[in-house]
Amino acid sequence: MSDSTQNNADLLARSLAAVWHPCSQMKHYENYPLVPIARGQGVWLYDFDGRRYLDTVSSWWVNLFGHCNPRINAAITDQLGKLEHVMLAGFTHEPVVQLSERLRELAPAGLGHCFYGSDGASATEIALKMSAHYWRNSGKPQKTQFISLQHSYHGETLGALSVTDVALFRDAYGALITQQATVPSPDWRAAGIGESAEDFALRCAAQLEAHLQRHHEHLAAFIVEPLVQGAAGMAMYHPSYLRRARELCSQYDVHLIADEIAVGMGRTGTLFACEQAGIAPDFLLLSKGITGGYLPLSLAMTTDDIYHAFYADETARGFLHSHSYTGNPLACRAALATLDIFAEDDVLNANRGKASHFNRIAAPLRDHPAVRNFRNTGMIWAFEVESRHADFARRCFALGLQNELLLRPIGNTVYFMPPYAIGEDEMSMLADRTLNIVEQLQ
Repeated sequence: MSDSTQNNADLLARSLAAVWHPCSQMKHYENYPLVPIARGQGVWLYDFDGRRYLDTVSSWWVNLFGHCNPRINAAITDQLGKLEHVMLAGFTHEPVVQLSERLRELAPAGLGHCFYGSDGASATEIALKMSAHYWRNSGKPQKTQFISLQHSYHGETLGALSVTDVALFRDAYGALITQQATVPSPDWRAAGIGESAEDFALRCAAQLEAHLQRHHEHLAAFIVEPLVQGAAGMAMYHPSYLRRARELCSQYDVHLIADEIAVGMGRTGTLFACEQAGIAPDFLLLSKGITGGYLPLSLAMTTDDIYHAFYADETARGFLHSHSYTGNPLACRAALATLDIFAEDDVLNANRGKASHFNRIAAPLRDHPAVRNFRNTGMIWAFEVESRHADFARRCFALGLQNELLLRPIGNTVYFMPPYAIGEDEMSMLADRTLNIVEQLQ
């Protein structure tokens, strides 16, 4: 059915009758209806009735260069005429080889091989299994446990849930998972009075050290979201924590897994968040923005040392993990086009200018008496709102739509992760209208 013969009501009714939507209590859509989307262009989403919405959350943190980006469109269209898919077990193709080579050149030193999946949780599963299997192949089969930060989020498949510390996602499946240990988050919002973000980060790192001292003989890896913990309400912390974590993991023979699924690809101001700490993890996980928000793709990059631990005559020593669409050529071409845009448009430098501009024009929002902990890392902003409304998040979402904004708060935390294609006029609109929404929710 063409867009011209549809309207919002028709698509809404059909969706509720046939689709089970993710991360949702479906009954809530009785009072807060779905938003039907007909098309996207740049930073805007359009419904069937002609209304538009500024995509301030990059469609769940994936879109980098705007919807229907002509360069990414052209790359995918070109690949469609050559090869749409072939299995990666026993076969290979140019896009997956070229993408792996380019990521090896760009990533922190020592990360040499890419293992592909289809989504962020898949990348987490790959890294957890690969780490434990590495230790088994290395004669230390007892190293099967993992640790993560408090309030961490690494996906919602069963292995990923075991290192995810968000009760809403985890607790219903407690009987199905082996819950791993957590260590305190260096989220600077929890720092003591007069304590700097760096001092608090190092205090938390000392607690990580104590845990490693006691349990390192059974620990395979420490998995961490570098610099920003997304589902924790955009919890931000000082890079000194990552530097110390790298030192400690090396000292106690524990892998460091950097989950950059949400924070990689320029989100924090550098292509990879780990760069700001000057470290190289044992595993680097990427997804979301890797294809510019176009197609499902994820990967775990790892070191030559880990790769060679699986290289043997015996099949059982190999890493026998697989996904049907591993290394899909269309997705890899989208990722290559995304990397081209980073290089050709000097995106990271341009983003620094955009972030500085937005911080200036958002001063009235930052200084509003109901706003707490206004913070920024790269192209991520967040703040808490003091409000009398227990259902603040839903009200904020609804008011956002009325103001042409797609806002999706986490509890009372409002955050912005806009596409890098956002312009100054759109930034002004975002700051001004969000301020108006905050005032309405007092």
